[in-house]
Amino acid sequence: MTSWMNTYEQWANFADLEDNLKGQLKQLANEPVTLEDAFYAPLEFGTAGMRGILGPGINRMNIYTIRQATEGLARFMETQDEATKKRGVAIAFDSRHFSREFALEAARTLAQHDIPSFVFESLRPTPELSFAVRHLNTFTGIMITASHNPAEYNGYKIYGEDGGQMPPADAEAVTRFVRGVENSLEIPVLSEDEALAKKLITFIGEEVDQAYLEEVKTVTINQALIDEMGDDLKLVYTPLHGAGKMLGERALKQAGFKKFVIEPSQGQPDPNFSTVKSPNPEEASAFEYAIRLGEAEGADLLIATDPDADRLGAAIRMPDGQYQVLSGNQIGAILIHYILEAHRSAGTLPANAAVLKSIVSSELPTAIAESYGVKMLDVLTGFKFIAEKIQQFEEDHSQTFMFGFEESYGYLVKPFVRDKDAIQALVLFAEVAAYYKKQGQTLFDALQLIFEQYGYFSEKTISVTMSGQEGTAQIARLMKTFREKKPTEFARVAVIETEDFKELTKTTAGGEVEHLTTPPSDVLKYVLADESWIAVRPSGTEPKIKFYIGVKGDSQAEANAKIVALEAAINEITVAAE
Repeated sequence: MTSWMNTYEQWANFADLEDNLKGQLKQLANEPVTLEDAFYAPLEFGTAGMRGILGPGINRMNIYTIRQATEGLARFMETQDEATKKRGVAIAFDSRHFSREFALEAARTLAQHDIPSFVFESLRPTPELSFAVRHLNTFTGIMITASHNPAEYNGYKIYGEDGGQMPPADAEAVTRFVRGVENSLEIPVLSEDEALAKKLITFIGEEVDQAYLEEVKTVTINQALIDEMGDDLKLVYTPLHGAGKMLGERALKQAGFKKFVIEPSQGQPDPNFSTVKSPNPEEASAFEYAIRLGEAEGADLLIATDPDADRLGAAIRMPDGQYQVLSGNQIGAILIHYILEAHRSAGTLPANAAVLKSIVSSELPTAIAESYGVKMLDVLTGFKFIAEKIQQFEEDHSQTFMFGFEESYGYLVKPFVRDKDAIQALVLFAEVAAYYKKQGQTLFDALQLIFEQYGYFSEKTISVTMSGQEGTAQIARLMKTFREKKPTEFARVAVIETEDFKELTKTTAGGEVEHLTTPPSDVLKYVLADESWIAVRPSGTEPKIKFYIGVKGDSQAEANAKIVALEAAINEITVAAE
């Protein structure tokens, strides 16, 4: 019998298996491929924790994998001193299936180890969990969410004491403890009633909400502008059935925006995300309801946040009255340009100002930052690397953090949170729209002005889903093909530099090799002679391999043509690898 079959038999024969999972397990007996996928390997921690399909099995999200992950965290915390352990864990959850149940399972597991938990009384955004870790001075935090994944997913993210997602070294230590748990089915937990009686579970809510919202006030740069334009700017906001509504609505009101409307059918939590194909603000289809309402309201700006409200997408009104959904890079460029211009105009731009972005994000924000004399620093994909840099800045005073972003629709304005924060971005992007409206311009005009000044930058991300055990092998083969092939050109444009973040090397076309100082990561990036670039990496949270393309042209048409040519070149290599 194969090892995964042994694990399956263990589950099938476990008398106390949760009834819901027991029924699903019986159904899987007739689906051999799915059954193997559920048991062939345990869920792994990636760039943002673990994430998976709900259901029975060690490769699925269920109360047992939650207990196992938390047992590993508890054992890791027990290696710390007693005072550190007693600081406890902040726990939040979003609107997904079983999110509240998973949050309480984590708290009950910690309680068994005499570790206190501070659990939000109802769903809250991921950025508030990051804030709560710092505000309550807990040692760590847990967020139950699968971010923007489809409804059949849930996930588990661990945060460090700085409020950032747990960095690699600590995550690896926790993972070792997790894998040391011999049987996830037999992890002891304390009952909720006993944990409450022993004050090992404390429910939190409004006090933390108010403290967070007080900090959100600092996101506003020009309050006089909002006081003047708050009655005029028309905004539609959709939380996409997630956790953003309560704090988003309060944050907009407190800033002074009065003409915003929350899309009613998507304002309420719904774990099935019944009005969208995917609750992902990266996808234009997620804006269908917001566009319909925006057209009726004559809205200047449409904003959507994902289920745990850490990512933000936006659609802007074009001259013909239609709405254009912006890319994450375009939103980042508009926000950076406004932040730096507003602070320079006010005389509040620090001499050591710095902006942070991921290595697979656009170079347009770099051009903008440099034009203001501001340093741009690139970090690996995963917002925890931005959080690490912020922490470094605070310790060595080398730079002043102004903004951080990833092309995957994640933005941070103020560092009282150490992860992507769509509530902050919601308030600031509304201010940017008000700024241009006061001048008789739209955000579409703002983007065109940026292109005219800095060049026509364009980007495209290609995500290829490769699920299951075979998908994992396919992704590994593709990465191996790119490394072995060592492309010297794409679409007849020479590669002048190849960065291998796994091998930590930067190699020029002439063969000169430089050592990279970042942590290792399975990413390849090719810089081309015409300022274009290509990056390829496996997703850390989904069964996907991602290809990133960035180009610069003298016109939008030229930029678009370069994207098409490079995409075709990538396809040639991937087809050959199959």
